[in-house]
Amino acid sequence: MKLTIGHLYPDLLNLYGDTGNIQCLKKRLQWRGIEAEVIPCQSGSRVDFDRLDLVLLGGGPDREQELACGQLKEIRRDFEAYVRENGTVLAVCGGYQLLGNYYRTGVKTLEGLGILNIYTEWEPKRLVSNIILKSPLCPEPVTGFENHGGRTNIGDHSPLGRVLYGYGNTEESGYEGVLYKNVVATYLHGPLLPKNPAICDYLLERALKKKYGENAHLQPLSDRLEHIANHSIVARYYTSLW
Repeated sequence: MKLTIGHLYPDLLNLYGDTGNIQCLKKRLQWRGIEAEVIPCQSGSRVDFDRLDLVLLGGGPDREQELACGQLKEIRRDFEAYVRENGTVLAVCGGYQLLGNYYRTGVKTLEGLGILNIYTEWEPKRLVSNIILKSPLCPEPVTGFENHGGRTNIGDHSPLGRVLYGYGNTEESGYEGVLYKNVVATYLHGPLLPKNPAICDYLLERALKKKYGENAHLQPLSDRLEHIANHSIVARYYTSLW
């Protein structure tokens, strides 16, 4: 078996450990004897979604995010069709915002892809914190780091998780991220996937099942060190959780 991972615009959207997410996806496949190919889709290059089993859309500063937004609009139909047909996507921070209808900054409004029925409004106070979630994707808490000025209203979408510590989508909603079809969209950096192997495996398994059928599955890994790190973070910031 083989999965092909597309990293969209890593020359523009490359903050907060997104490369670590790519390495985690690749390594957890290789540990199971599954071939992994990573295609960096640089800005200005053609994106062939038919070749991609899993897509990472990361975050970047406002200027780079605006540049990426212009290029994403050129592939909007293909990207939307990929999601509609259950393509697997991880969108982090700026990538999360760009999947929505718009992101209104302090000076302008960036039109998003409209793949998710969400919108983001900028506020002067940045939401910077370690963050812990309770998510249906994981038996253990989801941990990460958030740093965003945008407040994202997710409407009727299901969240990635309920905030136990930190701010989340709006600071007030009590929820973080979005789960939609095979899309995981979130503000969590850190990077997200090495800290939360269950989410990494969720994405990989969704991609495998789409490509090879519902009988495709991942062999379990020990993840002992990852669990120790997770418990340490939870004990530090939310000692009453488990």
